[in-house]
Amino acid sequence: MDDLDKYIEKRKKSSPQFAQNFDEGYQQFKIGILLKQARLDAGLTQEEVAVRLNTRKSAISRIENHADDIRLSTLVNYAQAIGKSLKLEVA
Repeated sequence: MDDLDKYIEKRKKSSPQFAQNFDEGYQQFKIGILLKQARLDAGLTQEEVAVRLNTRKSAISRIENHADDIRLSTLVNYAQAIGKSLKLEVA
């Protein structure tokens, strides 16, 4: 465990609010990273996905970088635009 991980764990233990906010933020960040990686794996640019979704490149960037309040229908459409399907898991 590196120093950053140690710091995060220490803060989580001392502050329940920090722990909750950190975990929620991480999940939102993770969604954007997964979307971006799927797009790159499909060999597509943000501009190409934007054209397929009839939107602007900036909207695709927002989806990938700020996926904090993304609608399920948007996720489904994004997945279809990059030739993928969407799977959800409740754990």
